[in-house]
Amino acid sequence: MIYTLTLNPAIDYYMSMDNFKLGELNSLEEGYTLPGGKGINVSKVLKNFSVESKALGFVGGFTGDYIINHLKGYDISSDFIELKENTRINIKLKTKDSETEIAGKSPTISDENIKELLEKFRDIKSEDIVILSGSVPNSVTKNIYADIINILPKDCKVILDTRGVPFVEGLKAGVFLTKPNNHELEEFFNKKLNTLEEIIQAGKDLQALGSKNVLISLGKDGSVLITEKDVYIGNAPQGKLISSVGAGDSMVAGIVYGIATGNSLEESYKYGIASGSSTAFSEGLTTFEGMNNLLNKIEIKKY
Repeated sequence: MIYTLTLNPAIDYYMSMDNFKLGELNSLEEGYTLPGGKGINVSKVLKNFSVESKALGFVGGFTGDYIINHLKGYDISSDFIELKENTRINIKLKTKDSETEIAGKSPTISDENIKELLEKFRDIKSEDIVILSGSVPNSVTKNIYADIINILPKDCKVILDTRGVPFVEGLKAGVFLTKPNNHELEEFFNKKLNTLEEIIQAGKDLQALGSKNVLISLGKDGSVLITEKDVYIGNAPQGKLISSVGAGDSMVAGIVYGIATGNSLEESYKYGIASGSSTAFSEGLTTFEGMNNLLNKIEIKKY
């Protein structure tokens, strides 16, 4: 079974307009809402690829009900813990020149809520895949991902996609795969990475800290997969960028799709690239057809 965890989900309100003028009345050209959260995005892409998963995390209030009902309509299994306070609302504003995000205030999560969550991970088996992704609310200990990993069987494949202290502590517990981008790597090591060689070395340094494999996205410059034995360089297929929202989560979902369908991590890499790129070229998350149409444009070389 595949499990995704979203500790800090949201309703994402997508807005688009030609120009935004601060301090004035602005009218949208288009607006719509979708459940947001990195783990939820992974579950949705997997569903588009006909792979089942279970979404875990916290929701609350009328906004939490919206997320639960949306996933039910999508036929995605979920087992959220319900909170008293409302799930947050995020704003994602796109103009002709930029993309701007405003993150809403997270609800409070109690120690009892955390205990209830941890119990859900005690029955996970070694053949399962667990995706721990996204930010950690201020009311939750920054060790939460590490606490979860320490509960899981050692052979369980854990994918960690977060940043800051939760990332550092999760690494210490040991994970199967991490997926930073080059900017997050620079933030983590507190230094500029100017060359591909420096980026690869930083990835290997992450391996030494607890990540068996490291997938580094480089935007239009492609990506790098560092496994326990080899280093692979993948291209970024050409296409018109529509929105980068969810592209990283789609890349994770593509990798998981490959593994779930019996491929090695190296073989699954192409699905990750195609999935992430397809979402970047789409309004919303990639479909299976969108991902599949890009596969013949993916080039992967051993470094």
